[in-house]
Amino acid sequence: MASLLMIRKKMKATSNVSKTTKAMQMIAASKLKKAQDTAEASKPYVGKLDSLSKALEQRVDKDNLHQYMQPQENINAKLLIVISPDKGFCGSLVTNLIREVLHYSNSGKTYYITVGKKAERAVAGLNKEIIASFPFGTTLPPYETVFPIAKLVDEYFLGKKVSEVQILSTKFQNAFTQTSILNTLLPVAITKQEKIADSSVTLFEPNVNDLLPDLLQHYLEMVIYQSLLESYASEQASRMIAMKNATDNALDMISELRLVYNKTRQEKITNELLDIGGGMQIA
Repeated sequence: MASLLMIRKKMKATSNVSKTTKAMQMIAASKLKKAQDTAEASKPYVGKLDSLSKALEQRVDKDNLHQYMQPQENINAKLLIVISPDKGFCGSLVTNLIREVLHYSNSGKTYYITVGKKAERAVAGLNKEIIASFPFGTTLPPYETVFPIAKLVDEYFLGKKVSEVQILSTKFQNAFTQTSILNTLLPVAITKQEKIADSSVTLFEPNVNDLLPDLLQHYLEMVIYQSLLESYASEQASRMIAMKNATDNALDMISELRLVYNKTRQEKITNELLDIGGGMQIA
């Protein structure tokens, strides 16, 4: 049976771990509220941009479509943007994201843009071609983070190097549910149902052809930024739950070690009393 000194050392070490995980849980919880509010607040704006962009597309001359809406069917290459945290200790979030990278299939060539050190290491470990890597950071992503990513997207899509641009990130649903999701950024597609739903009485000023380029550029930036916000909120939520589970497990282990310690101590005291009693009888 383990010695009392060894058990005490294990209890102290486990107690220190529980304090650390509890602190990390509280930090993640404090960041989650702001992250969740920011991500939820921008969702209606991005949704409106999406519907407005597709409504404008219905009014523009089909022979003069913006390049963001033109399919590149003769190009056998894609660009994939992968967004992940910089740090771990966030449960299965990173594992699920990397699993999607492993399952990502493309018959042609794939270029990668990684945001976050976890994604960079995973993609580099798979010997994929990374054209750029950006840190994700430990605070709420500023809007300026989007500009270099959007510039690379323009370079590869408008430069006809890739036929499609996709983004792989984590969608924030609630504090307990975060899912990896793959979305197509470019080309901007429109379904038949959306065409029917378009209102023919909507007026645009100055005109559709002047509005569409800037609107689509802003739409692209906002979709990327929304993915960053939801990834940040997902990271904090997942870390909060993971650290809470780790804290609970550490406390359970301390309770078990305390029982073992008390049992061992009682056994040692009993043996000493028996030795004393036996010595008195011999005497």
